[in-house]
Amino acid sequence: MIRFALRCAGGHQFESWFQNGSAFDSQAAAGLVSCPVCQSSAVSKAIMAPSLARRDREEVCAVGQQAPAEASPEASAPLQMFNAADGEVRKMVVELRKRILETSDDLGPKFAEEALKIHHGLVPDRPIHGQASFEEARTLIEEGVKIMPLPRLPGEMN
Repeated sequence: MIRFALRCAGGHQFESWFQNGSAFDSQAAAGLVSCPVCQSSAVSKAIMAPSLARRDREEVCAVGQQAPAEASPEASAPLQMFNAADGEVRKMVVELRKRILETSDDLGPKFAEEALKIHHGLVPDRPIHGQASFEEARTLIEEGVKIMPLPRLPGEMN
């Protein structure tokens, strides 16, 4: 396994693991690698310093010198991924998603088609949600349809 530093067309930087370099190349070419922030599939490798395994610590201990000190209890404590403010934002996003999904019709892949009909007054106005391709979203925006991506939660992208 190899870890690559990646960057999307929007400038977001992130890391991901791949079986090898060619696995990244084939997955990226197929559009299977996407930015966790904006979901762009225009992803490329970023410059990254190599991570090298060190064996000198084991060799020092094997020769009879003092082994490294045990980690302090604070060092072995779980890493906090979110602070209190992040938790509040996450709760707000969860509530927003819940409210949108409960009060709108899920049209799945027919979202863009129905959104255009509503915009042009061909069908009654109502709240809807669903999926749209990048090209469909661009067309909707160019037509003046007010749309927004539904915020995803970090766990949904795993």
